[in-house]
Amino acid sequence: MSNDIEEPTGLRSGLTNYGDEEFALFLRKAFIKGAGYTDDALDRRIIGIVDTSSGYNPCHGNSASLIEAVKRGILLCGALPITFPIISLHESFAYPTSMYLRNLMSMDAEEMIRAQPMDAVVLIGGCDKTVPAELMGAISANVPAIQLVVGPMLTGSHGGVRVGACTDCRRFWARYRAGEVDIEELGRVNNELVPGAGTCGVMGTASTMACIAEALGISPLGSATPPAVSSARLRVAEQTGKLAVAIGEKLIRPLDILKKENFENAITVLQALGGSTNAIVHILAIAGRVPGINLTLDDIDRIGRKTPLLVDLKPSGENYMEDFHNAGGLPVLLRELRSLLHLNALTITGRTLGEELDTYPPSHKQLIIRPLADPLFPSSALAVLRGNLAPNGAVIKQSAATKGLLSHIGPAVVFSSALDLANRIDSEDLEVSPDNVLVLQNIGSVGAPGMPEAGLIPIPKKLARQGVKDMVRISDRRMSGTAAGTVVLHVAPESAIGGPLAVVRDGDLISIDVESRSLNIRIDPSELQRRLHVWEIAQNGKRKRERGYAGLYKTAVLGAELGADFDFLTAGE
Repeated sequence: MSNDIEEPTGLRSGLTNYGDEEFALFLRKAFIKGAGYTDDALDRRIIGIVDTSSGYNPCHGNSASLIEAVKRGILLCGALPITFPIISLHESFAYPTSMYLRNLMSMDAEEMIRAQPMDAVVLIGGCDKTVPAELMGAISANVPAIQLVVGPMLTGSHGGVRVGACTDCRRFWARYRAGEVDIEELGRVNNELVPGAGTCGVMGTASTMACIAEALGISPLGSATPPAVSSARLRVAEQTGKLAVAIGEKLIRPLDILKKENFENAITVLQALGGSTNAIVHILAIAGRVPGINLTLDDIDRIGRKTPLLVDLKPSGENYMEDFHNAGGLPVLLRELRSLLHLNALTITGRTLGEELDTYPPSHKQLIIRPLADPLFPSSALAVLRGNLAPNGAVIKQSAATKGLLSHIGPAVVFSSALDLANRIDSEDLEVSPDNVLVLQNIGSVGAPGMPEAGLIPIPKKLARQGVKDMVRISDRRMSGTAAGTVVLHVAPESAIGGPLAVVRDGDLISIDVESRSLNIRIDPSELQRRLHVWEIAQNGKRKRERGYAGLYKTAVLGAELGADFDFLTAGE
């Protein structure tokens, strides 16, 4: 919050160092007047607006209209809005994966917010990694900041049935692989899955992180769910602009708001939503930028054990984000969760979460958000597993898994890399049955690099044609929040740095028991240690210097259990 020390505002903040502050201000005003500003405009507080629009990011296709609405809110409060660009990431367009570039985007956000004069900043993001990247950067810069998401897309229609990205993308692709859908129908549905701007219209990573931002208190209450193309989304944007001016005047910084209680609220919401497993990595990374939080996987699992799944959305349920919005959105869910939340947690308004909920309009009758006493799933929609195969932890979304596979023992079928998987998964010669456990190695933060969203290892075609819909699959990869299946992810330590996953062999018995939170390879401990020793010896001379961002990434990235941030970007102790 504000203190007794008078800080420079507007154009006077963060002056370029020429050794003469007044000259620096004179020069700065001279150049920005080239854009047509008057002295009256330049004497006001400045609110920066992060622009993450890009021709490669259709999810952010409504950014221009949001920016105009944010500007309107800022101008109505007598401040000056200035837009500036940072990196834009789209999951489907970023090679090798948007996760690989999340930390780079966070650095871009942090340095541009810190480098340019602004009293507060509006962070516009949406597609998967943009929201966590912006929050990570804004927390580290610790300039008053507020998150504005672009909003979810509306659904399309195929054959008279609603469809939406990207759970239905994966459903139709699986049916195509099984021979249930021909290439012509696949082409027709491809035209309907993404009917317009906005993020995936299910509880994938983008929608999850939008709700997480609201639960953290860094976004306005009720802002996560309005559709991207709706007038409600524009009103949220205008409100966000007004709030940005207020937090700039009051000096409400991210570190004033984000305490352990806020993060525990966010985890409670994540579990109640049946949200994306990716959100676990992002929450840990965001919390890692806040001194003294020390959030761990154990917190995720502890909170999950007492939190039921309440929201009936794909992939854990049947509905879409527009249905969640029409049901009242996150405020209605938060009201159901009141007894599990820290209602004293501060929000971006300067009021507590409890105070915000008390002023929110009454709920109406709806079927999407279940009462606390009548959940879709009793608890732990997302669970953390440990054992000799994942000493540092692994995660599973059991609410979207096959119940009969949540306790399973089966022989491993091992793929050593993404290329090996691509070459052999559909081979008629592959020895595989529904009881096998598919294991994919060397595809984590360092091994891939960037933990691609490929943890949803495809069902081998010959099994898919037999009607097999699910198998136990294990990797150090991530999985799209829009996907479903009995898939164990984020196995840590990852195989590329010598985690036990690296030495699993075909035929090794793998056991998973979600109820007991265990994931093990059933071999003698001495044999496991022998294999790990042999693996380490084999690495001698293999590690080579890499240039540029790739070299920085591989030397600095932390494990998934620590948020996969760069070690030098975390808050430390």
